[in-house]
Amino acid sequence: MKEIIAARGRLRSSTTGMPKTMYFDRFGKKNIAAVVEAGKLVEFHADGFEERDTAGNIYKGRVVNVLAGMQAAFVAYGGERNGYLSAGDMPAEAEGAVSAELNVREGDCVMVQVSKAPIGSKGARLTMNLSFVGKSVIYLPSAEFCAISRKITEEAERERLLEWAHKLAPEGGVILRTQAAGMRFAQLKEEFRALRRMYEDACEAFEAAAVGECVFREGDLHARLLRDFDLTDVDKVYIGDAQAYAKAEKLFVSAKSGLKNKLVRYTGEREMFEYFGLEPQLCAQTGSRVELTSGAYLVFDKTEALTAIDVNTGKFTGETGLEDTVFRTNLLAAREIARQVRLRNIGGIIIVDFIDMESAEHRAAVTEELAACLRADRAQCNVLPMTDFGLVQFTRKKVKCDNMTVLTKPCPYCGGAGSVPSDDFLAFRVQSAVKKCFADGYENAIVELNAGLFSYIESSRRFSDLVKNEWRTKRVYMIPHRTYHEEQFTVRGDNSRVLTLPDKAKLLY
Repeated sequence: MKEIIAARGRLRSSTTGMPKTMYFDRFGKKNIAAVVEAGKLVEFHADGFEERDTAGNIYKGRVVNVLAGMQAAFVAYGGERNGYLSAGDMPAEAEGAVSAELNVREGDCVMVQVSKAPIGSKGARLTMNLSFVGKSVIYLPSAEFCAISRKITEEAERERLLEWAHKLAPEGGVILRTQAAGMRFAQLKEEFRALRRMYEDACEAFEAAAVGECVFREGDLHARLLRDFDLTDVDKVYIGDAQAYAKAEKLFVSAKSGLKNKLVRYTGEREMFEYFGLEPQLCAQTGSRVELTSGAYLVFDKTEALTAIDVNTGKFTGETGLEDTVFRTNLLAAREIARQVRLRNIGGIIIVDFIDMESAEHRAAVTEELAACLRADRAQCNVLPMTDFGLVQFTRKKVKCDNMTVLTKPCPYCGGAGSVPSDDFLAFRVQSAVKKCFADGYENAIVELNAGLFSYIESSRRFSDLVKNEWRTKRVYMIPHRTYHEEQFTVRGDNSRVLTLPDKAKLLY
């Protein structure tokens, strides 16, 4: 057992106490963000890529279909598909309202919040139990209880905060988040009042709105991450977009957090993700195979119902016996799996096929290591014990599509069996390469790329703002090739006064 604890301890020592760094930027109209721990990318987020990313928004909906046998209803709320509303997602006084004798019937207008955005062919999950989330306080207008975050474990602090929660909302409806620990009552009261005003404004907008209109919109990606992250654990927040920086600066000042010195405005000529070395790690997400530092590797296989992860020893042969080699490989795999599911934003049921181990203590230690590493995940995870066959099943709360739907699209070459990088992501990579070219001192950038990708960049005018502003003194020439694979492109710089280019070369915009 001492050897097991020592092995796990050595794995963790390399990242203990390492600071987090956050990166915010924009690509066209899309917000992108990344979180790095111990030099490794652990989270990537994008909004605007997925137009149906509506989680947290509140709409005026109309009940269009009641399913009494399922204790549920379908609600038209403005989405492509009607949203699903279960009886459990209705306020207490409307519980069971989908039965004939209760007060929610077909044709009724209801205020609904998207609790889970549409994923694939499934419509949104809706709730009438509204929530307004702040950095330290969650306001639940229809709730009759007060609660404290489970991550606050000190009993005296929990009692103090619970007393304050009841002072804020004597009739209930408040949850104090982890960030509330150590805060003054006046700060919590100010935030609670702001959230309550949001609810009152939403109710007022609801009365005048048409069915399908949004009456409350969640903050953008950058605002949500700054709200939900414990910034005391963050070393720096690099922001490449001027508008996002102004919003973050205002948020930090209004929160009186004293953390403004952590904000860094990135103004470099190179794409920020490329400059900080994040782009290769981002590209690695699009593959199914993940290499471990020991020579072992993981294989990810996503199905409609679940995600399967296979652990393989690969080139790792170890220094002692087979059991020890397998145990160390599985420990490394457990840590990397926790990082990858968080980075790829994989949700739902996940099955891990670890390499078989004879020792029951080893099996328990690997499962415990996986569970311990998953605790750093902001999404709720539940890990079951390892079976005798080396299988571990765990769940991760699924709120939105995983990053594969953001960074890839179905492969046109294999009949849907695989995927390739999406047009948006490929255009982002081209932009990054062109900016690097100009940062290296070139006046002209010559891009050779797939003809379909060129058509997308040209028709969407993806780089038009850059051409008008940052690149106004530069020239970008694009040479489309029908024979190029979709993700194949090259960028080279040239400072010649006279360029020799093929007839099909086109000056961008």
